[in-house]
Amino acid sequence: MWLVVGLGNPGNEYKFTRHNIGFMAVDYFLQGVGNPRLQNKFKAEIAQVEFKGHQVIFCKPQTFMNLSGESVQPLMGFYKIPLDHLIVIHDDIDQPFNQMKIHKNRGHGGHNGIKSISGLMGSADYARLKLGVGRPDNPNFPVADYVLGKFTKEETTVLPDFLNKGCDALESIILDGIQKASTKFNG
Repeated sequence: MWLVVGLGNPGNEYKFTRHNIGFMAVDYFLQGVGNPRLQNKFKAEIAQVEFKGHQVIFCKPQTFMNLSGESVQPLMGFYKIPLDHLIVIHDDIDQPFNQMKIHKNRGHGGHNGIKSISGLMGSADYARLKLGVGRPDNPNFPVADYVLGKFTKEETTVLPDFLNKGCDALESIILDGIQKASTKFNG
């Protein structure tokens, strides 16, 4: 069994912000597998699906970003999911928009959702699919305001293709392993 966690913040005001690209990726993937009904469990919206012979739980923590681990840790324990079957999808300001990076066992890089998950799990040894949202053009523009801002009109036109590519990367992590997936999709 796999646990795929898309990070974001609950609430309509955050719905189409850069910080919620993890939620968007989970929603996009679930659309492709028949849009299963989300259930509220473990302070999260979750859906369990069978995907190409694998049981996969998709999770969107409803705790706000900086407390995401409060959903992930109990889900991992309840379903007895090993750490090497955890995949976290989140925004990355160090990757340009429309680029992604797959890796595992790295630091949180200032991302509060990752900091929470790694802290409560006691390890960072899990897969991460980092979807690039870029940095603000103006270096004086606060990064927090940038990631909580909506995508530009130009980004919005590219976003469906980017999310589709993210879903392909997620599928590759599950079916091919993180090494092959990172070789294929990084950069």
